[in-house]
Amino acid sequence: MVNRTAPQPRTLAPGAVFDWLDETAEQRAAAGLTRTLRSRPADDPVLDLAGNDYLGLTRHPAVTGAAAEAALRWGGGATGSRLVTGTTSLHTELEQELADFCGAEAALVFSSGYTANLAALTALTDPDTLIVSDAYNHASLIDGCRLARADVHRAPHSDPDAVAGILAARERPRALVVTDSVFSVDGNAAPLAELADATRGFGAALLVDDAHGLGVLGPGGSGAPAAAGLAGAPDLVTTVTLSKSLGSQGGAVLGPRRVIRHLTETARTFIFDTGLAPAAAGAALGALRLLRAEPHRAERAREVARTLAARLAAAGLHASTPDAAVVSVRAPGPEAAVGWAADCRRAGLAVGCFRPPSVPDGISRLRLTARGDLTDGQIAEAVRVVAATAPEGARTAG
Repeated sequence: MVNRTAPQPRTLAPGAVFDWLDETAEQRAAAGLTRTLRSRPADDPVLDLAGNDYLGLTRHPAVTGAAAEAALRWGGGATGSRLVTGTTSLHTELEQELADFCGAEAALVFSSGYTANLAALTALTDPDTLIVSDAYNHASLIDGCRLARADVHRAPHSDPDAVAGILAARERPRALVVTDSVFSVDGNAAPLAELADATRGFGAALLVDDAHGLGVLGPGGSGAPAAAGLAGAPDLVTTVTLSKSLGSQGGAVLGPRRVIRHLTETARTFIFDTGLAPAAAGAALGALRLLRAEPHRAERAREVARTLAARLAAAGLHASTPDAAVVSVRAPGPEAAVGWAADCRRAGLAVGCFRPPSVPDGISRLRLTARGDLTDGQIAEAVRVVAATAPEGARTAG
């Protein structure tokens, strides 16, 4: 007979179970990686170049009015899953008009761009699938790859030849190549046409996260796939967010009708999540209709980005060359970047601060959003503040 010793209880104060969090917080502080929440008032006087309101539509009367009208008509929330009670005629209108604008057969709206990416990656792959993911992809794509049951291969950044080589060596019958259209750190665009050639040469599908391209790139802001001549391609799936150029909240997947049907029936972040709030759907639809009526807004955002980058470079700073509406400026290190961003805010300018692990290359940066509604005076003031507050080493941080 085997004697088994009963496990002995560990005497530990209830609050001590999370003591390890204090140690990790100290490690983050020592590395300059502490993150804090900052509440802002509705009438914040700071010039905001930190958010993602690329077209300046978040407070546009056509957008806020559509949001208010939707809330008054449909209520404060969707009340349930899209498959149960959470789909309104407003959601359907938004999906139809979004698909038409981007040149896709169909669209499916989610509660966020994050959940849209998780849905596309987990529902369109299985153990017989190879996922080839760009090394600089957004965290939501990385998390989707982790949750997928597929074999995941990390490809060098923006390298179609490397992608082709990975696909040529694959053993699994299916493959999905995944990339951002515009990478949020430096604002550089992926070579979508070349990636499409690589995927088609080896019978793979292409998934493009167009979060930073919709509303900025393509004819009238119809997106990076449209700019690359890929709109409506039968082997392309695009994900977008409604929280950037469209000034609202939520996300969507666009693609062939059978892909959208498959996601409706199988994607867990669609089936088990409460539908997008009607106010957000209304705001996004209002912004989309405004963009269609005023397509020059997309070019203006790109013009502002080019101007910001050129003037920052002229001031001796290492500014990225923007392909869309993101401009980044290199900082000497994480702590310098945090201090620089804080100094900018004290001077009346809000900018983003990207540090490891948010940056895949380990280089800290300030990130500026080139909003299409900025005046020439505001552009000049933003450049003046960033240059005047630059820390020691910023002009040599190559």
